[in-house]
Amino acid sequence: YARLAANAADRASRLRAMSVTATSNGPDERTPVEVAVGVLKRNDGTVLLARRPEGKPYAGWWEFPGGKVEPGESVDEALSRELHEELGIVVEHVAPLETVEFSYPHARVRLHFRVVSQWRGDPQSREGQAFSWQHPAAVGVAPLLPASVPVIERLARAVRADQ
Repeated sequence: YARLAANAADRASRLRAMSVTATSNGPDERTPVEVAVGVLKRNDGTVLLARRPEGKPYAGWWEFPGGKVEPGESVDEALSRELHEELGIVVEHVAPLETVEFSYPHARVRLHFRVVSQWRGDPQSREGQAFSWQHPAAVGVAPLLPASVPVIERLARAVRADQ
């Protein structure tokens, strides 16, 4: 896992550098896209990661499920809608985790991470993407989207602290 995280951190660093280059060698002034991100967490501590489908930026990379916040929606409303569309589940309990801004070459995003600890239904792939339940301290899928890596690392540290 340490090697995986180091490789992802290196990729994240390169992507940040590419992003600065793409924005005239200065801070990223693009308006961030608001994104609701669900950290579905089971009782055994595993979290659900989704593989980005073909045709999207970073196809084949792994991330937490979620999507754009539409005008007039709250983050929690957007997350409930996205998880129903992507996974076919109904969110019953959600709690804020953290908000992270990240600049990719194609977009600047503001990711609103939420822990989803209760839902109805079994997650199913409704958009053709693969899913995998992973323990944050032993993620076995790669590559991970760079903005997801620090969140996974913090979740892993929290698990270790609870042991």
